[in-house]
Amino acid sequence: MKHKLGFYFKKLSLTQQVLMIILVMLIFLTLFFTFFLNKNIEITISNQMYSVMDSRQKPILSALEANEPVTFDNDLFRYLSTDSVQTNCMIEDDTIQFLTIPEHSFKNDAFYNFLIVKADQMLQEGVSEMHGTIEVDDGPYYYLLEKCISRGKPVIVASFMDDTYASEFRSSLIDSTVYVMVVAFSLILMILMIWAFSIIHPLNQIRVYISQIKQGKDVELNIKREDEIGEVARELISMKEELSKQQNAKEEMIHNISHDLKTPIATIKSYSESIKDGIYPYGDLESSVDVILNNAQRLEDKVHSLLYLNRIEYLITTDAEGVVTNMKEVVEQVVLNSAVIDPDIRLITDVEEVFFDGLLEGWRVAIENIMENAFRYAKTYIKIVVRENDIRIYNDGPKMPEDRIETLFKPYEKGEGGRFGLGLSIVSKVTKTNHYIVKGYNTDDGVCFRIYRPVTQKKGHKRGKNNVGSRNDWQRDHR
Repeated sequence: MKHKLGFYFKKLSLTQQVLMIILVMLIFLTLFFTFFLNKNIEITISNQMYSVMDSRQKPILSALEANEPVTFDNDLFRYLSTDSVQTNCMIEDDTIQFLTIPEHSFKNDAFYNFLIVKADQMLQEGVSEMHGTIEVDDGPYYYLLEKCISRGKPVIVASFMDDTYASEFRSSLIDSTVYVMVVAFSLILMILMIWAFSIIHPLNQIRVYISQIKQGKDVELNIKREDEIGEVARELISMKEELSKQQNAKEEMIHNISHDLKTPIATIKSYSESIKDGIYPYGDLESSVDVILNNAQRLEDKVHSLLYLNRIEYLITTDAEGVVTNMKEVVEQVVLNSAVIDPDIRLITDVEEVFFDGLLEGWRVAIENIMENAFRYAKTYIKIVVRENDIRIYNDGPKMPEDRIETLFKPYEKGEGGRFGLGLSIVSKVTKTNHYIVKGYNTDDGVCFRIYRPVTQKKGHKRGKNNVGSRNDWQRDHR
């Protein structure tokens, strides 16, 4: 039942949810006033009535205990006889003697007999005080009986009054209580509604904003808040700008790739047609065929990068939980294959046998792409240092502009010379998939690419010794 109510509640709009909460509060307030507050008010009124009768009864008890004569010649009793709210009497030997003049309309022998019975009960049980209410013909009456010793004998002083005073007190108390509660609830309700709609309105703005973005419209979102809703709005605006930037870069990349593919295809086609006609555009048959082969290799390389960019999505979704890769073997294999790229570049390795989380193929391609980038810019050397949870690949090529470092691994970003960094985008995807971080930064004499995992993050299957130093330590080591 609870889950059904929760499911139904979540299906409602925020406005409906707020109205339902208000309705529940109203029901709770009504039940609270009807069953709890009303009962407590009655208890308070009764206690107040007994307290009033007791305070007016005290002088009589004091006079009786002082053995003063109970006659209307006595100033005290003459004064008490003027009490028009409370009737006081003295019960002694089953006889009632009125100390104040009762209302002329109130004459009820049954009630007087009731008081005499209560007085006898007090004397028998040794009780010093007794109070309560009783229904009489003309309504409820409050009574209070107290025992004292006068002239050496026990005397019961009884006081009673109708509910006129109680009704007035009840009306005053209920009116003031209800008024305060209504005012307080109205203020709380107003504050709640203002707060709720201050949330609902910007959320509706965000919903419309997202809907219009889906339709391809150029819209703006103006929400000036510093809370979580404001943060969401700012992130949405940032996301839209980033997606727009990536979309523009992607379109430009596709245009450039199309142009890059078109050029070698046109060359291959024209050279092939010329050779078929017996014409050798590059002087002789062998040289002309070499041009065709070189352009075919260019096509293969470009298509290979595009296909692998799509394949990396498959590797990301492949279940590689618990799979580890020996990075020493990967680096040694990549270095062996890369040695022939440029014999003039010296390859320096400082590799420990450590294991990284993830599939071997992904890590091999990531290292190959960083090495390819390093060979493109290195002047004299490339150095690879491998430690636990840390790989650094240095080269002494030109330093990167600071704005380029910020966008180095973003997809479709154009690099130096107008080339799009598909290789580094693949590196970023591989590292993020396996919960590592990749960064590039300038060193004193070149550039370094670093793949690492923070040392505070503990992962299983690591077998190498943790020997990760600071950036300055690593830079000092490779000099």
